[in-house]
Amino acid sequence: RGSARLAERVTITVDGKEMSVPAGSLLIEAAQDEGVYIPRFCWHKRMKPVGMCRMCLVEVEGPRGMLLTTACTMRVNDGMQVDTQSDVVKKAQEGVLEFLLINHPLDCPVCDRGGECPLQDQTMAYGPGESRFVEEKRHFEKPIDISELVKLDRERCILCARCTRFSDEISGDPLIEFVDRGYGTQVLTFPDEPFASYFSGNTVQICPVGALTATPYRFRARPWDLEAVESTCQQCSVGCRVSLQSSQNTIVRLNAVDNDATNHGWLCDKGRFSFEYLSSPHRVGTPLVKGADGEFAEATWGDAIGLVADRLRDADDTRVAALGGARGTNEDAYAFGKFMRTVVGSPHLDAQLGDGLDPQLVVGVTPRATIPDLETARAILLWGPDLKEELPVLYLRVRRAAQELGAKLVVVHPRRTGLDDVAAHKITYRPGQGPAVLRRLAAGEGELAEARAALADGPVVALVGRPGLAEDPRLAEAVAAFAAGLPDAGIMPLERRGNVVGALDMGLSPSLLPGRVAIDDAAGRAALAEAWGADLPEGDGLGAAGILAAAEAGDLDVLLLLGADPADDYPQGNVADAALARTPFVVAFDLFLTDSSRQADVVLPVSGFGESEGTVTNVEGRVQKVNRLVPAPGAARPAWSVLEDVAARLGASLGAVSAEALSKEIAEVAPAYGGISWDLLDFGDGREGVVVPGPEATQPLQHAPADPAVQPSARDLVLHLARVLYDDGVHVRFGPSLARVVPVAAAYVHPNDATRLGLTAGTLVTVAGDRGEIDLPLGLDESLAPGTVYVPFNLDETSELGNALAVTLEAAG
Repeated sequence: RGSARLAERVTITVDGKEMSVPAGSLLIEAAQDEGVYIPRFCWHKRMKPVGMCRMCLVEVEGPRGMLLTTACTMRVNDGMQVDTQSDVVKKAQEGVLEFLLINHPLDCPVCDRGGECPLQDQTMAYGPGESRFVEEKRHFEKPIDISELVKLDRERCILCARCTRFSDEISGDPLIEFVDRGYGTQVLTFPDEPFASYFSGNTVQICPVGALTATPYRFRARPWDLEAVESTCQQCSVGCRVSLQSSQNTIVRLNAVDNDATNHGWLCDKGRFSFEYLSSPHRVGTPLVKGADGEFAEATWGDAIGLVADRLRDADDTRVAALGGARGTNEDAYAFGKFMRTVVGSPHLDAQLGDGLDPQLVVGVTPRATIPDLETARAILLWGPDLKEELPVLYLRVRRAAQELGAKLVVVHPRRTGLDDVAAHKITYRPGQGPAVLRRLAAGEGELAEARAALADGPVVALVGRPGLAEDPRLAEAVAAFAAGLPDAGIMPLERRGNVVGALDMGLSPSLLPGRVAIDDAAGRAALAEAWGADLPEGDGLGAAGILAAAEAGDLDVLLLLGADPADDYPQGNVADAALARTPFVVAFDLFLTDSSRQADVVLPVSGFGESEGTVTNVEGRVQKVNRLVPAPGAARPAWSVLEDVAARLGASLGAVSAEALSKEIAEVAPAYGGISWDLLDFGDGREGVVVPGPEATQPLQHAPADPAVQPSARDLVLHLARVLYDDGVHVRFGPSLARVVPVAAAYVHPNDATRLGLTAGTLVTVAGDRGEIDLPLGLDESLAPGTVYVPFNLDETSELGNALAVTLEAAG
């Protein structure tokens, strides 16, 4: 791994200046860390050096005098003498640039890279000033679409191979490559194969010229028009650092920020391009109240808040419930929980929608792993969702650990995943057989003996979550209990939704209070009640499943939804639909009229990503800042501000005068968040985030799931219901670029099952579950365990299928 060697220091001399640098590091990086910039095009700190562009030529003293060599491939050694500014170096750099510009078009006035182009900048700084070449330049069609999101202009390409190397080395999607030879060399995709990578936007950002451009940003703005601020992506729970960039009060671009603790400078395309939903004309900008005719009418804030307050005042406290909070900030979630417990007096609240893990496992598991632990892990156990679909940048970090750093990866999943090609061991099982597979893995039985042996060499990082929504969620706790006994183990529970860990930390759970305090912790309850100056509601609260069941049974008077869309996100969508229809009064704090908020009686518009400030907590428990860059449309306001006004109408106060004031209160009343301030997250090491400390002691992991009550036979079909990156969520639906790449819903089976059932690929089939049925085209997937039907969740009407393990499948009609 080289970590021990890099911990040593050697002394080198660059341009007459002595500097102490890590032994074995690359000269280009060592010099840069000491303030000496060596120009480059092909070198990137996160990829292997190739020395292709030759722009980083320097002179290094050797046995036979000064040697002209590439700084990006030269490792430093003690006593090295380097000259980066000699006449020979300058002449070489001028020559490299002159050759690069022979065929480079004069597109600067119209190129999206103009003003932030490394070729432009280095030509001015290191170029000859004029070219001796007057011949006709090379021409290609300008530009060509290599995917729905990326355009390629081959005339501008300088063949640095950054894009092709990223796709091969980092993302594992080698869908873009050099073709032809010599003068005709160019970058292209394979015939009839688009650049359909989940990470294609990274190649646009690292391209040193304007050869690759992003369709959503193309011709939208110039660098000098942009205002920018650092923030944290909330499309999933990885918490990638991003640079939000706006023009004329509209967010037009997201670029990745290289945060060593989380994303290494990479983003998935959903995180990079989903910002378009923020400027959608379908945003709700004015409070909406549903009239007697069932239609929404615009209302003033005063009227809408007054109506909500009146209905809450008239309702029985125990018949009011709340869902959501995992899509906003910690401050929004804290205000929401405080509002429910102190103003309304109800314990029924949940940030999850029946598709997550036990909150005690999420926030209380020990020993807890962090993302940087993957850099030193010798073995990794992944028993959870397909990371490429649900937590894409965590997928990149695991891929790097397995492919570059030598970690042995064991993947357990019902079908093919994005990491199978780098896994040392892949275990495929039928949903429902997880407990049996876990027992055999723990015992090292049969063909699982080698996988068990791979986990015997620590440190081990266990990534534990729900492989599918039809499986017992307690399986994850059993896997975590097994992983806790592995050598030098760290466990990371995997949650998908953006700030679900932060929302649970803020107490948006019937079993938790703010700061990871259990609801039955008498001392914790007393301390919180004293800090809030209000008694906390007694009795057990309902989680998402209980809330929706109570609503469906007519046992709720009021349901509050904070950025939650249970009609689409709850695994049994028709249960959520029925619950919303049976609830007398529903209030939605939302950005859009979703499938759930359309059924609300009052819709209160709230600000979204980039429109409000606060903090968020990622999957590993790392707290980071999100910042405000643009105003929210219309009269939309931060959710905590709206909740403060509703509380005031009810004769109470949340103390929510600003997000910063709420953050300070969180640090005071939530034990795990003590000492985490905005200044800490804005400056110094805290800009990479602060990991919330885990509990000093925790209850042993229990509730190992038993085998299903009715074990399906070999001929029965079981359901694997799992999410995909691009689904019918509102951020994709209302973003025109991403909406074009949403896949078509289908039902997938093993070819042997298709033959047994007399079905062929493309046949329209009916899949029937416990709550409904849906007609889908049939697909064949050899990676599935026989007897399994894989259906992507939340595409078309697949959420109406239900999530029971047993399903039937037959030809439609």
